Amino acid sequence: MTADYPTMTTAEIRSAYLSFFEERGNKLYPSSSLVPDDPSLLLANAGMNQFKEYYQGKKTMKEIGACSCQKCVRTNDIDIIGADGRHASFFEMLGNFAFGGVTKQQACTWAYELITEVFKLPKERLHFTVFTDDDETYDVWRELGVPADHITRLGEDDNFWAAGPTGPCGPCSEIYFDLGEEVGCGRPDCAPGCDCDRFLEFWNLVFTQFDRQEDGSMPELPHRNLDTGMGLERMAAIMQHKSSFFDGDVMQSLIKLGEDISGKTYVDNDYTGASRSLRIIADHARSVDFLISDGVLPGNEGRGYVLRRLLRRAVFHGRLLGIEDAFLGRFIDAVNDVMGEAYPNLIENADLVKGIVNAEEERFSTTLNNGRVYLDEQLSALSEGDVLPGKAAFMLHDTFGFPIDLTVEIAEGSGHAVDIEGFNAEMAEQKARARAAAKGDAWGSFNDVWTELSDELPATEFVGYDNESIEGARVLAIVVDGQRVSQASNAEKVQVVLDRTPFYAEMGGQMGDRGLIDTDKAQLFVNATVSKGGLYVHEGTLNGSLSEGDIVFAGYDLEWRSLLRRNHTATHLLDAALKSVLGDHVNQAGSLVAHDYLRFDFTHFEALSSEQISQIESLVNAQIFAAKPVVTHVMGIEDAKASGAVALFGEKYGDVVRVVSVGEEDQPFSRELCGGTHVSNTAEIGLFKIVSESSTGSNIRRIEAVTSTGAIEWLEGRAQIALDASAALKCRLEEVPARIANLQSELREANQKLKAALTGGSSDAISSAIENAVDCGSYKLVIAQLDGLEAADLRNVWDTVRQKGGSAVACVIATVTSKGQPALLAAATDEAVAAGFKSGDVIKKIAPMVGGGGGGRPQMAQAGGKDASGIPAALEAAREMATA
Repeated sequence: MTADYPTMTTAEIRSAYLSFFEERGNKLYPSSSLVPDDPSLLLANAGMNQFKEYYQGKKTMKEIGACSCQKCVRTNDIDIIGADGRHASFFEMLGNFAFGGVTKQQACTWAYELITEVFKLPKERLHFTVFTDDDETYDVWRELGVPADHITRLGEDDNFWAAGPTGPCGPCSEIYFDLGEEVGCGRPDCAPGCDCDRFLEFWNLVFTQFDRQEDGSMPELPHRNLDTGMGLERMAAIMQHKSSFFDGDVMQSLIKLGEDISGKTYVDNDYTGASRSLRIIADHARSVDFLISDGVLPGNEGRGYVLRRLLRRAVFHGRLLGIEDAFLGRFIDAVNDVMGEAYPNLIENADLVKGIVNAEEERFSTTLNNGRVYLDEQLSALSEGDVLPGKAAFMLHDTFGFPIDLTVEIAEGSGHAVDIEGFNAEMAEQKARARAAAKGDAWGSFNDVWTELSDELPATEFVGYDNESIEGARVLAIVVDGQRVSQASNAEKVQVVLDRTPFYAEMGGQMGDRGLIDTDKAQLFVNATVSKGGLYVHEGTLNGSLSEGDIVFAGYDLEWRSLLRRNHTATHLLDAALKSVLGDHVNQAGSLVAHDYLRFDFTHFEALSSEQISQIESLVNAQIFAAKPVVTHVMGIEDAKASGAVALFGEKYGDVVRVVSVGEEDQPFSRELCGGTHVSNTAEIGLFKIVSESSTGSNIRRIEAVTSTGAIEWLEGRAQIALDASAALKCRLEEVPARIANLQSELREANQKLKAALTGGSSDAISSAIENAVDCGSYKLVIAQLDGLEAADLRNVWDTVRQKGGSAVACVIATVTSKGQPALLAAATDEAVAAGFKSGDVIKKIAPMVGGGGGGRPQMAQAGGKDASGIPAALEAAREMATA
C-alpha cells in the first residue's frame, strides 16, 4: 500500500497520546516501577497495574479518568521473541483508564478521534472487533461512521476479559490497522483474528462492566470501568509505515548498533539467523536497562532470574553473531540515548547499570566456556548418530545457564540431534514446581485475616517518633492462630491491633519495637511489631484477658529502641561513607537494623580492600565523634529530591516523605528519605566497627557492623583472642605477627622437604610402585596413590617414574590434596603410547569414579574430582584397562 498518512516518531506519538487525554480531563500519571506494589505480580506487565485499587473501589479519583505510558516486561513468550514481528519482552503501553467517569460511547469516540484526526490514519484501513454479544459497542462504532464490513465479532477467547472464574469481567473491542494484502495470507475471508500479519492490532478497549457470580450470572458492577491500552511500539511501526514491532525508529537504532558491532546485516522480513539475533539483543537490552534501573538485580529466582535470563540470552546471541568481546554496555548507552529523556532514571543509574551488565557479561562468558567443556564431554561419549539426552541438555540449561538453542546448534555441528522432548519434559517438571510456588495474577487475592482486617480497619496511627508511651489507645482487633477473636485470655501468641501506637513496626530493614501493652485485667508482653496492610500488629504473650474495644497503655522498651536507633543512624552514615570511598554507583540493595548489629547490602563489583574498609570506618567514626545533630523534616517528594536526599534504589515513595539529615549544613554528610527511628545526635552511637565484608551474589557486597556497646564487646573479644594467641605462642602480644610468620616459614620448608621425599628419585613409595609395576607386554604401568601432594606435584612424580622406569613406561597416579580433593594423572612415554596406552582415554574412563572430569593428550592427561573415596576403584579400573 502507498503511504497515505503522515509519519511520526515514537516520542511524538507518546507525547500526542498523553496530551490528547490530559486535555480531556484525564490525570496524567507517570509510569509506575517495573517492580509493582502488588505482591501478586512479579513484574509490571500492563498499564492497569498501578490502578488496581481504583478498579477494586478501594481508592477514588476526583478526575474523570487517568492516562499513562507504562513500561512493561513480559517474558512468557521469550522463546518466540525475534522469530516474528510481534513479540517482545519490553514494551511501552499507552493507556486511558476510568472508574465510572467515562462512558463506553465517550471512550470509543476519543479513540476514533485520536487515530483519525490526530494520527490521521486512513479510515478505510481501520478495522474493529467486538465481542459476539456486544451490540452496544457495535452500535457505537457504527454511529461513529465505521462501515459494517470493517467490524468483526469474535468470541470470548479474543474479545472478553475476566479477572478469573468469578469477579469483574467485560467485553473488549480491539482496533486493527490493515498493513495490506501483500503481507497477508491471501485468503478471501482474511480479517482481524486471522493468524497472518496483515491486520495489526494496536489498541484494546476493555469495558469492565459485569461481576460474574458462581452460578454464571453477570449482574452489572456498581460503576463501569474502562481500561484501554495502545502498544506504543506497534503504533510506531504503523506511523512509520512499517509492518513489524522491530522496524520502528527506537528498535531500528538499536538493531543498527548491532549491525555495526557484529558486521552482520539485518533483513526486515527474515526471522532466522542473524536478523533474529539482532532483534533479540535489541529487545533484551531495553529490558535489562529498565529492570536494573528500577532496582532489580541479577539472581537465581524471581525478578532476578528474569533479568539474568534476558541478559544471558542477549550475550549468547552476540556470540552467535560472532561478537566475542563485551558489547552490552554499548547497547545500554544506546537505549539511554533514545529513551533517557522520557525515563530520566535511566540516565541517573547509567553507571550502576553498566557496571552490573559488564560484570554479568564477563561472568556468563566464563559460564559459556564451562558449559562448552561439559557439552563436549557429553558429545564425545556418544556414538555416531546418537542423540544427546534431554537430561544432559537440561543440565546445561539449569546448571550452566546454557541456552537450549546453543546446545542444539553445537550438537548438530557434531552430527548429533538433541532429545528436545526429553528436555521439554525436564523443563515441564521444573515449571510445574515453579507454578506450585507462584503467586496469582494482578487480580489475585489473599484471603487471610489480615486482608480482611486491612479492608475493614483504618490504618494504624503511628505516634512513636515523639512518644515513648501513650494512654488511651483502643484495641481494634485481636488475632489468635490466624483467626480474629473478640476476646483472648492467657495465650502464648496473640496479635493485637491498636488505633494508635508508639511501637515502630518492622519495615525499611529496621526491626520492630518490643514493649508492653497494659490494662487493669491484662498484660501483653510485645516481642515483635510488624506491619500488615497499614496495620501495626503487636505480637506477644498475653497474661490475663483482653477484649476488642479495651482502652490500654502502650509503651515500647526504651533500651531496645535506643539500640535500634543507633544502628539505623549508623547505617545512613555507612551508606554515605561507601559512596564517598567507592563511588556514586553504590546503592543500597537491602539492610537489617537489629538491636545487636547492622547489615548493609550494596551494589559493587569487587571485594573491598582492607584500606577501603579502614577509610569507611574512619569516615563514619569522624561523624560520630563530631557529635552532629540528626535533623528530621517532612516535605514533598520533589522538594526532598531537590535537597539532595538519597532515595533507596528501586524504592517507591508517596507524595510526602520524611527526610533524615546528619548535620545541619546545606550539604550534610548524609541526607536520606527514611521513615525509621534515629538518634538525635551522632555522639549517641559511640563507636562504629565493621566486623565482616562479603559477597551475597553477583555485584552485591555485604557489610556487617556493630556500634556502641556492641562495638566495645566485639573489640574486647578480639583483644582476648590476641592475648590467648600470645600465651599459646609464648611471646609478648606485639611479637605475635612475627612469631606466626616464622612458624609459616618453617611449615613451608617442612612441606617442601616432604614433597621432595615423596616425588624425588629417593622416594621409597615411588621405588616400590616401580618395582610392582604391571607388565603390559610392550610397556610397564606404574600405579600408585601418594597422598599429601597437590595436583601440580604429580608431574614431578611422573618425571621420577620416567627416569627410573625405562623407555617404555606409563603411570596412573592419584593423590588427595591438602583440601581433601582427589587428583589423577596418567602419563606415558612415546614408546608406551605406541604400544597402546592412551592417557586421555584412561582419564576419561576413571575420572567419573572420583566425581570429576578431565582429559588430555595420549602422552599426558589430568583430572580433579570431589570424591576421594573413589580413588581405589579408579586405579583398579586403570589396571583393568591396561591388562584387558
